[in-house]
Amino acid sequence: MPNILTLLRATALAALAAASIQGAQAASISISCGALGRELELCREGVAAWSAKTGHEVRVVSTPHSATERLALYQQILAAGSSDIDVFQIDVVWPGILASQFIDLAPHVGQDEVAKHFPAIVENNTVGGKLVAMPWFTDAGVLYYRRDLLEKYGKQPPATWQALTETAREIQRAERAAGNERMQGFVFQGRAYEGLTCNALEWIASFGGGTIVGDDGKITVDNPRAAEALKLAASWVGDIAPQGVLNYDEEESRGVFQSGNAVFMRNWPYAWALAQAPDSAVKDKVGVVALPRGGEGGRHAAALGGWQLAVSKHSAHPEIAADLVRFLASEAEQKRRAIEGAYNPTIPALYKDEAVLAAVPFFGSLYETFTHAVARPSRVTGDRYNRVSADFHTAVHQVLSGRAEPRSALQGLERRLSRVSRGGRW
Repeated sequence: MPNILTLLRATALAALAAASIQGAQAASISISCGALGRELELCREGVAAWSAKTGHEVRVVSTPHSATERLALYQQILAAGSSDIDVFQIDVVWPGILASQFIDLAPHVGQDEVAKHFPAIVENNTVGGKLVAMPWFTDAGVLYYRRDLLEKYGKQPPATWQALTETAREIQRAERAAGNERMQGFVFQGRAYEGLTCNALEWIASFGGGTIVGDDGKITVDNPRAAEALKLAASWVGDIAPQGVLNYDEEESRGVFQSGNAVFMRNWPYAWALAQAPDSAVKDKVGVVALPRGGEGGRHAAALGGWQLAVSKHSAHPEIAADLVRFLASEAEQKRRAIEGAYNPTIPALYKDEAVLAAVPFFGSLYETFTHAVARPSRVTGDRYNRVSADFHTAVHQVLSGRAEPRSALQGLERRLSRVSRGGRW
């Protein structure tokens, strides 16, 4: 008995000592998280699990929906040398823009962990030999459709944008005649922001019109196929898409579709979990396929999206912040987020996980879409990418709103990009 009591006392003292050390070393850090769909909720849950495990406190900072607005906010905070945010959630096109403000995560995460992720994303996040961000979730544009409505009218999911236009118009007309005057044929992200850059890149690339700037730095956007793509997209506004689409972002588009008032929607995979929620008007009525081709000779083109986690060089606790990043980017956490929120993992093994595929079936059927998505020209344009994107989506918005013809808008855009690049020398 005395030996048992001695052991219990020793165990208790050790636990108290550990708790005391943990309390003395506990830190308070912050992380910026997006609030698109269930992003903020899932971020808070993941952070809470890490906090309970480590004893460190974490403050979650919500950021704007618009990627354009979020980048501007980040640049202000980082330029000021502020330590208010330790961990930044950054877009896949920002590593080259913000790399100088982040620490190298490689020594903190470990090569074995890094090697689990898609090599292309790791390469994208490596700037000047420094791993400035860990992959958190990837993205690619997909086409949502009302399975029940297509079955009702004997239609198949469209393989081309032209087929989508015709099917959307026919079903929209019939549904309005049947009493739903709010029915739209197609909704997408038409506001002049980064989301429109993604949408328009998909249209142009699907027609064989290039990717704005080629891998060699040559500006390629002024070409007949790109003009053809924008001409078709402009014809949608006021016809199969509402005039208000010119101010839609992801959530406005989802709101229309999920309320049962659109036949087709272009969006990211996150919208699946919300469309399937118990309170969704379209629960069990939705299908997801690859975005259409630009005609019979075109290709399926989905813009590469996704978000990464980076640690500010101004953080007062960089090692602790890096440990939070390692936890949130882990296989277990990515699996949880995929099942609960339909956020695409950056770890290939999870696309074969039975629980993940049961929750999000199209992760399996559209695997090639996610792994061969079209990248925006952020690597070749470097810290000028933000200007390139702004000029591009501004020109596209002018075409969609009827203020400019496609060819003249693209000619003007190419002249502006030539000046930004100093004649193609990025």
